[in-house]
Amino acid sequence: MKELVRDITSRDVDFAKWYTDVVRVADLVDYSSVKGSMIIRPYGYAIWENMMNILDQEFKKRGTLNVQMPMFIPESLLNVEKEHVEGFAPEVAWVTHGGNEKLEERMCVRPTSEVLFCDHFKKIIKSYRDLPLIYNQWCTIVRWEKTTRPFLRSREILWQEGHTMHANREEAIAKTKEMLKVYEDFQRNYLALPVIVGKKSDKEKFAGAEETYTIEAMMYDGVALQNGTSHYFGQGFSKAFGIEFLNKENKLENPYQTSWGCTTRMIGAIIMTHSDDYGLVLPPKIAPIKVNLIPIGKNEEVLKTMEEIKASLDKENITNTIDTSDKTPGFKFAESEVKGYPIRMELGPRDLEQGVITLVRRDTLEKKTVSISDVVREVETLLDDIQTNLYNRALERRNSMLYDAQTWEEFLSLANVKPGFIKVNWCGDVSCEDKIKNETGYKSRCIIEEEKADGKCVCCGKEAKCKIYFGKQY
Repeated sequence: MKELVRDITSRDVDFAKWYTDVVRVADLVDYSSVKGSMIIRPYGYAIWENMMNILDQEFKKRGTLNVQMPMFIPESLLNVEKEHVEGFAPEVAWVTHGGNEKLEERMCVRPTSEVLFCDHFKKIIKSYRDLPLIYNQWCTIVRWEKTTRPFLRSREILWQEGHTMHANREEAIAKTKEMLKVYEDFQRNYLALPVIVGKKSDKEKFAGAEETYTIEAMMYDGVALQNGTSHYFGQGFSKAFGIEFLNKENKLENPYQTSWGCTTRMIGAIIMTHSDDYGLVLPPKIAPIKVNLIPIGKNEEVLKTMEEIKASLDKENITNTIDTSDKTPGFKFAESEVKGYPIRMELGPRDLEQGVITLVRRDTLEKKTVSISDVVREVETLLDDIQTNLYNRALERRNSMLYDAQTWEEFLSLANVKPGFIKVNWCGDVSCEDKIKNETGYKSRCIIEEEKADGKCVCCGKEAKCKIYFGKQY
């Protein structure tokens, strides 16, 4: 294991290489024979399962029903909403044959499922009494990415996509923002990510949406990762698909639609925000295994005590594992750090004689000796402290890389030497957005709706309409 740890490139030397090293050494994924697609190994999938379980409970609290839509979309159906299909055309994978026979109409492997849901909604929505419809599916999608990286960009993506229909605009917008808040709270409270929330520019919004709201996380290297989106579609899709319902005035009307989704990209965000040169670091609330118990030697009383502690942890629903392998203690310690278990628990014969046990926290690698009789309570306290510390540490680093620029010269100076997000006044003109991207590589991240413009556009000098963050992205 020490050899594997030495294989982890320092994140301050080569961040991209460090990331792939951590993913590999922590046994999260493996590369497959299918170019651009990854194998998510059991430990990596266990993290995703925790994410799914927590989010699924939150969705269902808000009246969401899970469904399953087909994987294939006929080309004619995809083409119903022109703006939508144009936005996805470069990334679509097409099926042209079934067995040895050429299909009469080619089908795409779903890049997203708006048209499938709309085709279904048209059949089942007849009256205002049928609304709202709040559906979600957990599935895979395919987008033919040119450059792929585990969890961040893959041709086959695990995600969830919510699709809803409402009787009026106000209700639909409220749902759009409600689900955005679910993502925000989940990422702050469970993933320990201090995300920035705002609205996408018209250029960056989802194809076919009237408004797109985004969760923007900043990674350790100052680069942005879009970590979830919620879209208000208005009546665009419902009109294109001819979805109508009789309202309370007995008049036909098109319903108002939303969509919202997040992916395994969140696992990449955890890695690139919290992990270090020793390997993976996981926030306790999302970690599949919270405590790794390591008995030192083969002493029967030590093993018996560890089993008793394990039973006590199980009783409190604190997930754990005992390493009784014949590996050396040093190997086990290093492996525990690589895997990112929040707490490592060490017990040897001498400790047992003294009635104490050693706890090692993964976030700081600090050791603490506690009474065996108090160990479960100490673990509970320490898990809470680790969760809080990871968030505060990420928040402090993120805030150190947030900048303000009032002039074009200030923006260029920051963009050339300071990684992070730059907040500016913006006129809202796409030509300024394009100029910033073309000259600096910084793309618009999100409009800050709660802040008003207080000066001229940083790019053109015209009157500004809003405050917006720019940053580089994964």
